[in-house]
Amino acid sequence: MYRQNQKLVGLLEPVVTALGYEMLGVEHHPRGHRSLLRIYIDNKAGISIDDCARVSEQLNGVLDVEDPVRGAYDLEVSSPGLDRPLFILEHFRRFTGHRVQVQLYEKLDGRKRYQGEIMAVNDNQISIHEEGIEYSIPVDSIERARLVP
Repeated sequence: MYRQNQKLVGLLEPVVTALGYEMLGVEHHPRGHRSLLRIYIDNKAGISIDDCARVSEQLNGVLDVEDPVRGAYDLEVSSPGLDRPLFILEHFRRFTGHRVQVQLYEKLDGRKRYQGEIMAVNDNQISIHEEGIEYSIPVDSIERARLVP
């Protein structure tokens, strides 16, 4: 699920946590000569632009020293927003009963996209109720997932 770069997660998560935030996940989008590195953060009080700037400043320092991303990139630190991305099983568990949109790496039952209510989550699959049908989706097949506001 969300085959995140574990090296980046391992490098950046302690910095984000030490600043008092939860790191939800990392997205790396290669785009020609310059890529986008997006870090999602959250905390119980919500996230402001100042929070994002504070975390970005600290992460820039770590990224400059460790240099884990090949080539030029733009760093974006973001709040999860209303269409919050779900990266790990705990995120799906936390939002059981909420609507989600899921995109798969490969087709399952002839489809790559599902949208419905998260009904259940176990160690290797999530159940989504969509238009009267319940689908069991293996977590390893999920490319990306977001809440539907």
